[in-house]
Amino acid sequence: MKKNDWKDRLNIVYSTNPDFAYGTEGEEEPETLEKEKQNLRVFIEKKNRGGKTATVVKGFAGTEEDLKELAKLLKTRCGVGGAAKDGEIIIQGELRDKVVELLKKEGYVRTR
Repeated sequence: MKKNDWKDRLNIVYSTNPDFAYGTEGEEEPETLEKEKQNLRVFIEKKNRGGKTATVVKGFAGTEEDLKELAKLLKTRCGVGGAAKDGEIIIQGELRDKVVELLKKEGYVRTR
């Protein structure tokens, strides 16, 4: 299936130059480190969440797909909702100990 690339060119002005090439190359995502080398930190946060408590996992180094996959695993095992964005995994509720335990079982040994 052909990739629909018009969305990549939304902010490009029309050019009459026949040799013009659209610069659609963006930043490359970093390679995902091995689980043993990941240095993850688990925090409990209440700020800017309307008084609700959330468990936040910071320090993931890797692709967005791998981050979302890890977030899905944690959300499923904890039985709660959450999100994965900006290199952080947000889990609803105060589940710090359970998240640390799950991460260590998955092979993320450098977790605090």
